[in-house]
Amino acid sequence: MAVPKDRGIVLSPAQQRSRRARNVAIGLIIGLLVMIVYALTIAKLGSHVGDRAL
Repeated sequence: MAVPKDRGIVLSPAQQRSRRARNVAIGLIIGLLVMIVYALTIAKLGSHVGDRAL
């Protein structure tokens, strides 16, 4: 006896577009936060961070 394959949740095209837009927005927000943390780190360390002795 063949067991039918479970396809799980099937999204409509509108739901797929909505999910994609949400994922892109979340990705942009995460990227922006990373850039802010990087910029603040560089600003706090100063421009001469490479001049110090290791």
